[in-house]
Amino acid sequence: MRTIVWFIYFWGFLLVKWPAMNKGLKALEAGDWETADRLAARYVPQWANRLLKLAGVTVTVEGKENIPAGRACVFAGNHRSYYDIPLMLTQLDAPHGLVAKKEIAGLPLVRGWMRLLHCVFLDREDPRKAMAALNEAIENLKKGYSIAIFPEGTRNKGEEGTLQEFKGGAFRIATKAKAPVVPVAITGSRDIMENNHMWMHPAHVTIRILPPIETEGLTREEIKALPERTAEAIRQNLLPQQQGG
Repeated sequence: MRTIVWFIYFWGFLLVKWPAMNKGLKALEAGDWETADRLAARYVPQWANRLLKLAGVTVTVEGKENIPAGRACVFAGNHRSYYDIPLMLTQLDAPHGLVAKKEIAGLPLVRGWMRLLHCVFLDREDPRKAMAALNEAIENLKKGYSIAIFPEGTRNKGEEGTLQEFKGGAFRIATKAKAPVVPVAITGSRDIMENNHMWMHPAHVTIRILPPIETEGLTREEIKALPERTAEAIRQNLLPQQQGG
């Protein structure tokens, strides 16, 4: 029943708020980013927070003080669950755009709100389009819009506390824009749904926002090592949760 109610709310909210979304998209097209940003900041967390509550999710967040004040940054998180998206939208300092796979751009209503958040859609099968998406993310960072990305590229279905290889795209975005990378360690999100055969169950999630890694002035070798450096910072903040049960 919880799962059914969740899906009804998921689409119901988007339908009810369609006029607000449409207003925001028109504002965006007219160059009125302030109106578009205000609507996204109001309604996206409202929607995502309610999704978490309906699923019975509780969250502990540590390290918000590590988010650079007044600076755009790249939030790089491990990816365990579809729920990592609403968690990222609600548990940081504000909702930020995501680097998302192109398939999500095909979801009606969802894609409109994602445009208002300045999300970019990555086509991994087309290198030219993928590069265009990364360049768009770089430009957004330069305009002051932080972005969130999952460098593993897909959900990790392994044991809690493990990571897949971090891909370099997130870090090219940060280094080109000279923006700090903020590692985000998420533990427990897979218990909400994926570990229950895709049925939603109450679960507790811990999010640790780690000290930022500055990218300006890094040597070529340091840039090359940045994905693993970020992954290691996250890994060290997942294993204690696993060991503690």
